[in-house]
Amino acid sequence: MAVQSTSMEAAGPYDRAKALSAFKFGDSAFYWITRACAISVLLILGGIILSLIAGAWPAMREFGFSFLFTQRWAPANDPPVLGALGPIYGTLVTSVIAMVIAIPVGLGIAIFLTELCPQWARRPIGLAVELLAGIPSIIYGMWGFFVLGPFMANYLQPSLIKVFDGVPVLGSIFAGPPSYLSLFNAALILAIMVLPFITAISVDVFKTVPPVLKEAAYGIGCTTWEVVSNVVIPYTRVGVIGGIMLALGRALGETMAVTFIIGNAFRITGSIFSPGTTISAAIASEFAESDGLHQSGLILLGLLLFILTFLVLSAARLMLMRLEKKAGN
Repeated sequence: MAVQSTSMEAAGPYDRAKALSAFKFGDSAFYWITRACAISVLLILGGIILSLIAGAWPAMREFGFSFLFTQRWAPANDPPVLGALGPIYGTLVTSVIAMVIAIPVGLGIAIFLTELCPQWARRPIGLAVELLAGIPSIIYGMWGFFVLGPFMANYLQPSLIKVFDGVPVLGSIFAGPPSYLSLFNAALILAIMVLPFITAISVDVFKTVPPVLKEAAYGIGCTTWEVVSNVVIPYTRVGVIGGIMLALGRALGETMAVTFIIGNAFRITGSIFSPGTTISAAIASEFAESDGLHQSGLILLGLLLFILTFLVLSAARLMLMRLEKKAGN
């Protein structure tokens, strides 16, 4: 027994050192694997940027900054005349209209689900909202082309044109004639598509509000609206804004659904009922038949969309940092 005990004591320090060495190796391997994953994201992003710049360089060299301020798009001309103003205008207008519609509706659904909805109805409504996010974009486009477009052109658009006829500014924004394919119809499709993102994220962050805060507000006589506006939304504003920015990024880059219903017209008019195009729709509709300077111009449109999305997300990040800093102070 003494011999066995001595051998175990002799083996003990060796085993501990081996175990520590194994732990150290595993920790080091985990560190380098995760670091390589992080670096790979930067490499992929850098590769995308470089490939876009390389493909867009002929158009950049040919058109320069006039590409940003030219409305005409005539790739068949000799030489081609290409301008990004129409797609940029359509992208911004449809995204803004979509967010104006989707933000109040999405927040309203989230507030109803967390504060007012009966317990038995919360899960069915929540599942229905989540299913909207899972529908392929091409299905939205087909539905918009065959159902929403005719409905808007036959019923809603004539009424809005009649109501705002002769009103300064609004009369030109809602000017006719009614159309199946228009910026407004595309914006409605985008609003429906981004609605689940705003709602789902808002519901999740609303649930993080400590119940004691809401109970204290109700205890001093606050109404549900006062609790939501003075307690829930201020407590969760960072998460809500993050969800809105995520939805805006989706709206800026959506392709197939918009291509179906926007009309793909490279022109700018004051009416939101007129056909138009977006950057992503223009690329999707023309890239397969393009070559030479025309293809380079489309790649330059893609680079502009990349820059636009980057600027929007950067502005959102700065806004969130300021809100967090203000909340910390």
